[in-house]
Amino acid sequence: MDLRLTPLLALALLSAAPLAPTAKQAPLKVFILTGQSNMVGAGEVKANPGRNGGQGTLEHLVKSNAKSKKYDHLVDGNGDWVVRDDVWISYFERGGLLSVGYGGDESKIGPELGFGHVVGEFFDEPVLLIKVAWGGKSVGKEFRSPSAGGEVGESYTALFAQVREVLDDLDGHFPDLKHDGYEMLGIGWHQGWNDRVNQAFNDAYEHNLSCFIRDARKELDAPDLPFVIAETGMSGHEERHPRALSLMKAQAAVAQREEFRGNVAFVGTRDFYRPKKVSPSGQAYHWNNNAETYYLIGEGMGQAMLELLKSEQ
Repeated sequence: MDLRLTPLLALALLSAAPLAPTAKQAPLKVFILTGQSNMVGAGEVKANPGRNGGQGTLEHLVKSNAKSKKYDHLVDGNGDWVVRDDVWISYFERGGLLSVGYGGDESKIGPELGFGHVVGEFFDEPVLLIKVAWGGKSVGKEFRSPSAGGEVGESYTALFAQVREVLDDLDGHFPDLKHDGYEMLGIGWHQGWNDRVNQAFNDAYEHNLSCFIRDARKELDAPDLPFVIAETGMSGHEERHPRALSLMKAQAAVAQREEFRGNVAFVGTRDFYRPKKVSPSGQAYHWNNNAETYYLIGEGMGQAMLELLKSEQ
């Protein structure tokens, strides 16, 4: 018998052979970062020698003998800012791979940088941060959610409209991002100033934020979605103002509610405060524009988020 393959026989055998499975892309891990101006971020990136010798900027941190070891992962061998290839970010009209410059403008950072590095190191799959934040918003009004009663806040509505717009068009927003669907994993929240300065909002903060968490989970069809609250601790341990103290107490109390045990975390931030003498400014309500503070807040939020996710397993 002639066992040589003719071209037609070879083609027939090839057609009949099972196709090799194609490599499946990993599901995208999605986190929402939201709040008001301190989630927007005011941490200065570039050192200005005229402002306390550049202290408190990200540039100073990576060059400081005392602290550079902790932050050396933020720069490459040439001293340029690292651009992660596994963490993506959407922040309104800005978007792309995570690096510095996703704060209030391209010269600033917010909590997204520290958060993104923590979760990016943990997951093998690609990560997307959807950051939706505006300055001057309260949970008593602009972020007011349906179950809190009264008029639903415009920022609450806009937040979830923005999240849906991004998720509904991932390929349009990130054409180079390869994934097989997405998995919503959690919400990070850094907000409080506008409730802190309003006594009525301050008194209702625990109730209003609890309503926000429940309603946000309904919006995302995720009943136990992890939620991390970063404390509004802008004056550190020296804070004495009654409304400030009561607001921080309310933030901590939300995470201690029985219904939220194991799926809501509170991150104390007062240890991250840096005084104006070692910061770019004395703008207390923006953490004195200290980049280390913003990085540590994000890092703390990321670590708390991972602990919640691990507890789900």
